[in-house]
Amino acid sequence: MTALPVLPDDLLRLPVAHRAFHDIDQGRPENSRAAIRAAIAAGYGIEIDLQLTSDGAAMVFHDYDLGRLTGQAGPLRRRSAAEAAEIPLLHGDGETIPSFEEVLDLVAGRVPLLVELKDQDGGMGPDVGPLEAAAARALAGYAGPVAVMSFNPHSMAEMARIAPDVPRGLTTCSYNPDDWPLSKATCDRLREIPDFERVGAAFVSHQAGDLDRPRVRSLHSDGVPVLCWTIRSVEAEAEARRLADNITFEGYAAAIPA
Repeated sequence: MTALPVLPDDLLRLPVAHRAFHDIDQGRPENSRAAIRAAIAAGYGIEIDLQLTSDGAAMVFHDYDLGRLTGQAGPLRRRSAAEAAEIPLLHGDGETIPSFEEVLDLVAGRVPLLVELKDQDGGMGPDVGPLEAAAARALAGYAGPVAVMSFNPHSMAEMARIAPDVPRGLTTCSYNPDDWPLSKATCDRLREIPDFERVGAAFVSHQAGDLDRPRVRSLHSDGVPVLCWTIRSVEAEAEARRLADNITFEGYAAAIPA
């Protein structure tokens, strides 16, 4: 039986900058080249998000809709990769939406990458594939420390199929139905992380305020690395590190452990 890929050690050692080391007051929008360069300079790991374009490319962008981050209307998925690459990011001096390939070239293995594939099904269901294929193409031959993750287990099952050597995990949380556009039944199911073994996950990245969930504690007791999101202060970091192996942070400069 082939051994499952494991989470790179540096994603357990280095604090992970959420959507890169962003700070709009410094001209570094989230998931931007400037924020990525700042994270590299500080020696942090980097978390980024992937969304799909109309022509099947993976772009580094968090939201489904362009409005909050660019001021333009409509979903990113209706734009081509060439169109998306020309869209300016708000609060960035000349920053536009980068492609995943460009970010991989920029990072070039200097710090670890934690890559979240955003759910493209709309309901955490099985209508996935194009974004995973684009991510796998971009990662082919990439030699740096990297792992992928998603809230949608179907996404990670597809990555296991097409890129089995890339470490993968599940992004997980309390799944409060008031916070998610999902049915109560779907929330109740995903809350218990039932797909961890099925997708060959190497880790979870769990909501910081829910780290004491029995299923998370059980996985951790079994040796599964537990990352957490999103930490916004030194005090919150100290609390999270009691239960998690590493943090994803924003809004302050996390200390790098000796």
